[in-house]
Amino acid sequence: MSLLVLLLTAFQGVQAQDYNGLERKRIEQVFPNADAVSAPEGKYQVSTISAGGKVLGYAYQSINVVNIPAYSGKPINMHVILDPQGVIRDAYVLEHHEPILLIGIPVEKLHEFDAKYQGIRVDQRVVVGHSGDKSAVTVDAVAGATVTVMVVNEIVMRSAHEVAVSLGIVKAKNETAQKPATVREDVYSPATWTELTGNGAIRRLHLTNGQVSEAFKGTEAEGVDEPAADEVDDTFIDLYAAHLNPPTIGRNLLGESQYRALMTSLKPGEQAIAVLGNGYSFKGSGYVRGGIFDRVQLRQFGDVISFRDMDFQRLSDVYAEGMPEFDEMAIFIVRATHRFDPGTPWDLELLVRRQTGPVQSIFTSFQMTYQLPEAYFQRPLPSAEELAAIEEANRPMWLNIWYQKSFQIGVIVAALGLLTIILFLQDKFTQKPQFMHWLRRGYLLFTLVFIGWYSLGQLSVVNALTFIHAVFEGFRWELFLSDPVLFILWTFTAASILLWGRGVFCGWLCPFGALQELINEAARKLKIRQFELPFAVHERLWAVKYIILLGLFGISLESMAVAERAAEVEPFKTAITLHFGRQWWFVLYAAVLLVINIFTRKAYCRYVCPLGAALAIPSRFRLFDWLKRRKECGNPCQVCANECEIQAIHPDGRINPNECHYCLDCQMTYHNDNKCPPLILKNKRRKQSKKVADAAASELIPVEVLEP
Repeated sequence: MSLLVLLLTAFQGVQAQDYNGLERKRIEQVFPNADAVSAPEGKYQVSTISAGGKVLGYAYQSINVVNIPAYSGKPINMHVILDPQGVIRDAYVLEHHEPILLIGIPVEKLHEFDAKYQGIRVDQRVVVGHSGDKSAVTVDAVAGATVTVMVVNEIVMRSAHEVAVSLGIVKAKNETAQKPATVREDVYSPATWTELTGNGAIRRLHLTNGQVSEAFKGTEAEGVDEPAADEVDDTFIDLYAAHLNPPTIGRNLLGESQYRALMTSLKPGEQAIAVLGNGYSFKGSGYVRGGIFDRVQLRQFGDVISFRDMDFQRLSDVYAEGMPEFDEMAIFIVRATHRFDPGTPWDLELLVRRQTGPVQSIFTSFQMTYQLPEAYFQRPLPSAEELAAIEEANRPMWLNIWYQKSFQIGVIVAALGLLTIILFLQDKFTQKPQFMHWLRRGYLLFTLVFIGWYSLGQLSVVNALTFIHAVFEGFRWELFLSDPVLFILWTFTAASILLWGRGVFCGWLCPFGALQELINEAARKLKIRQFELPFAVHERLWAVKYIILLGLFGISLESMAVAERAAEVEPFKTAITLHFGRQWWFVLYAAVLLVINIFTRKAYCRYVCPLGAALAIPSRFRLFDWLKRRKECGNPCQVCANECEIQAIHPDGRINPNECHYCLDCQMTYHNDNKCPPLILKNKRRKQSKKVADAAASELIPVEVLEP
């Protein structure tokens, strides 16, 4: 084990970050018998893990393969270990900057999630949650961190597949997305040797002695078996290959009876390849020994197909018109286990060996690419289910998240549509105060339960800081689209700020604000005494939340991770996102704020909330002033100012849009004939004027007109 430790120490020394030996521990855990780990190499900095010279697996950091931003705007770096069969043996988060996991959900939950990838093949499709693709592997999300774990899923599976493709373990996705082609047995036409070579049905590899010698330059075999000067341009090998299953090729080369006998002997899925050559023997010594043919092999999708004597058939009689004489002719059978695709190009590899010692030799290979003409095969069209699965697999990650959250999206969009109607028709709704009160309470309950606790749609000042940093550090829409609920709420909030100010979000769409308001409403119903600060003190305390916001912004310029921790001044994560399921001191902090709220409405929102401060700043640019006031408001009338439960109305009658939560209580008073003093006085005067007019009319004496 000491050798492994030494090698791993050297291995980690070249990494971007050591992670305190964590990678070494993960490798020891997965492969306790490993005695060597190579230094990271190649495009993706992959290290090879081995024991006694046998490869056990491969290890890499995901940051060297994919760079996918998570919810924090920064990528998650993972350590992934694969085995030579393309199976994920370990996936472990090395580094992340996710706010929900920095302080909130225990990181053990994330490690429990990434442990679920053990045993999954890199070419399998893995979906977090549910999927319409029945062939996909589904894994459960981490409650409260759905977006983060979906990013983890994307990082693990995409990086593992990329690395496995680069190592030749699996095929590229674009090669496996389509169904294997089948040979068209109904297509046949007579053809000569010249016609078959002309249309690509028969392919040729011609090598000279000079070309082969050139290939060995720089190796130990350089100078061995070198041709004479006058033999450099002579033929070393003249090799031809043809796929015999298509009738136009097979029947013209083999003749009717020999072709029929060959096709009858083949099992379903097997393919026959004819190889014909002059010069260097492609059969090689393996044929003599009855073992593997060590001079010729096929390669498709990176897989090597070797042939044994049982895969070989002699070929002596050929019938194609104009065909030249050949020293060697053979038929090799590609077995069904290789999953050979007739419609996809493949390579015939010729291995040429030169002896460098009594038992030592060096091989070099030459490739001939073969592509079956399109007229000779057909590719089945995918079914509707397969097309849907392919479409789902090819969708961007953020779009898959939107599909998975379609129910929440639909309900929230409908609710926002209702809120828009309420806001545009507020004059009509506020004329019916009893209905409006119950409508608002119902909406607040929906905001708390559905938007907050169910959909986790609690906006945070962290979102605002992330957006500001993204604008200056490279804006990417995928970062914000990765959580559809928050994206929709932020979009609506931005629009509502321009039209009505910050109050729409704070008064209608903030789940923690809704929780406070409902608790205070219940306290008032229970006749619990309420306390309010003098307006002069209250007005000065407004500044506290702006100071907190500036502090968080300044911290974020130095370290976003520290700013995310400092943003715990918001109790949102505790009370809404994590449903109070976290350390006691966080729960105590949230509980204290809610207890204070019993005796005075929304004290946290008025004096502490940095998100409210952040939304108040652009509220100064709102386009309209929808809240109606009369000239008597503030002088002498103080009804609305006294009744405003968050004290957003100045004694002089002005409504402060930076502090207003748009509850519309003042508008209900404005339209209430029995509550608004100026309106009561106006109606009283109208009634008095009517009485005077009626009295004057009743005192008139009718005059009788006498006719002459």
